[in-house]
Amino acid sequence: MAIKNLIFFGLLVFVPVSIAAHLLGWGELIVFITAGLAIIPLAGWMGTATEEIAVVLGPSWGGLMNATFGNATELIIALIALNEGLVSVVKASITGSIIGNLLLVMGLSMFLGGLKYKEQSFQPVLARVNASTMNLAVIAMLLPTALATTSGGMAELTLEELSYAVAFVLIGVYGLTLLFSMKTHAYLYDVGVAEDLDTVNAPDVALGEASHDSGTAREESEAGESHTPNLKFWIPVLLGATLVVALESELLVGALEVATEQLGLTPLFTGVIVLPIIGNAAEHATAVTVAMKNKMDLSVSVAVGSSLQIALFVAPILVLAGWVTGQPMDLNFNPFELVAVAVAVLIANSISSDGKSNWLEGVLLLATYAIVALVFYFDPLTGPLG
Repeated sequence: MAIKNLIFFGLLVFVPVSIAAHLLGWGELIVFITAGLAIIPLAGWMGTATEEIAVVLGPSWGGLMNATFGNATELIIALIALNEGLVSVVKASITGSIIGNLLLVMGLSMFLGGLKYKEQSFQPVLARVNASTMNLAVIAMLLPTALATTSGGMAELTLEELSYAVAFVLIGVYGLTLLFSMKTHAYLYDVGVAEDLDTVNAPDVALGEASHDSGTAREESEAGESHTPNLKFWIPVLLGATLVVALESELLVGALEVATEQLGLTPLFTGVIVLPIIGNAAEHATAVTVAMKNKMDLSVSVAVGSSLQIALFVAPILVLAGWVTGQPMDLNFNPFELVAVAVAVLIANSISSDGKSNWLEGVLLLATYAIVALVFYFDPLTGPLG
């Protein structure tokens, strides 16, 4: 059994521990830490179950399922936080997920992969398409914020209506990117992953979102064994893991305010750095693992694809969910959050544009992430989480 799987199995112990901590009143800090640790393996199970079910559904529906549920854990945490009125934390988690995937995940992948292989390559065509899409995400976040900042007393209701309209545009673009990657230009994705995933369909990395279980599928293919998922097992696993993630997210969000104060962290740092690491841990492990196997196409797909999905699907869904639930959620972000996202997109696009990577480029991405994290840590912003 892989080391990653052993770690995930071990972390499952924190599911009952976190529930016990909540019921027995062990303190909000203990609940927050144990619930966060419990979510990590559950997210891994959700990802694996999604991939297994997608294999049976076939290329089109399987690719759609992968692309839609790729960030289900982050979406669940954010929806629960939004329902609690923690809008600033939700916004911070959106920007933090984008920053973390582009800088931390891709940086670790390039660094560790580069230590083992002098130079690694991936498809520059896909890198350019992803770069353009990420630029759109920055525009969608920047312009509403700029309008709110420069308009001088813009009505909150007007800003919300603008955000709803932009959200519909982003969801439309998300649908078109799926059409692009799964139908009209699927051959580009075939070229990018063909030699790495002989038995995994290109739509399974729609939007660049690579399969969590792709390494296993590839190993089985190389061994000449067919892989037939057991839906009677994986569908209950997906449903069960989703329900438990929702429960753990309730515990996590419920303890967030007190735990944040006890740890000496600001709400902004918690949202941008801590929550995205918890929600994305399974994807992080996958990206680094395949990079160390010299499968950089796949690794970059995981990192960039997750960022794209956050920007084009999760963020607008949260805006519309706020509309439905009466928790006003707009696209007016903290200005420094936008600067950090723009910096992350700029350096990630610059490094990935040539379709090659090495350990030094990984260090540059990690150093940028460290600087961003330090600035958020020392940011004096305090106050209510909402």
